[in-house]
Amino acid sequence: MLKQLVVAGCIGVISLMLVEQPLAAERLRLSTTTSTENSGLLKALLPVFEKKHNCKVDLIAVGTGKALKLAEAGDVDLTLVHARGLEDAFVAAGHGVGRRDVMYNDFIIIGPAKDPAGVKGARTAAEALKRISAAKAVFVSRGDESGSHQKEKELWKAAGVKPGGGWYIESGQGMGEVITMATERRGYTLADRGTYNAYRHAKSDLAIVFEGQQGLFNPYGVIAVNPKRHPHVNYQLALRFIEFIAGPEGQRLIAGFKVHGDPVFFIYGKAKR
Repeated sequence: MLKQLVVAGCIGVISLMLVEQPLAAERLRLSTTTSTENSGLLKALLPVFEKKHNCKVDLIAVGTGKALKLAEAGDVDLTLVHARGLEDAFVAAGHGVGRRDVMYNDFIIIGPAKDPAGVKGARTAAEALKRISAAKAVFVSRGDESGSHQKEKELWKAAGVKPGGGWYIESGQGMGEVITMATERRGYTLADRGTYNAYRHAKSDLAIVFEGQQGLFNPYGVIAVNPKRHPHVNYQLALRFIEFIAGPEGQRLIAGFKVHGDPVFFIYGKAKR
């Protein structure tokens, strides 16, 4: 009888422990760009989603090229990137499904306020880069096949310049690190406005020397990894994240997100380009 009571008591304690043990939070693996992380936007978005869906988002912030490679290999459940050509190719190849527009900002060329290369007088971004090349002014490149690097290469091609030499630095770094490097070396770089706004008050005194050209439009999209290619991915939670970030709640948070009073990203609304 005593043995039976002891066994019953042990079962009761174990049962109580199981009841009190909180369920492990579901996990979502997201690859994204350094610009979405460096800007601080994800710190405003992810906790809201995690609380709403009792989950944890595991974030990998790299260049767009690497973010898509991670998704292609099934190492993440979805990706948030900004290189429309690469995104469309990713979906067309069957690696991703359900791409949605999320937000946009623009690319800008930043450099020393005194502008030693005379970029401010340029009519186009390609001409601006041509002036930097002619002056052999320091230019820090992402050099990492990111969305920003893709745009930079496009502009160099339009300028008819193959950059190289001591003035051209291929960093292989994220956007924040590149802005820091350009600041330290008193050079120029192509940056997304969101990361620049996040850095320009405390971490960089570089000025915008070229902006506003239509070709510098910088759209972001979110894509779920194709579960037919990788059955192990958390496809249902990925869909919930896509609906969140591209839906009313996420769009409201993105539109309201500012750094030092400056908007960082814009939602499409009726002004979709």
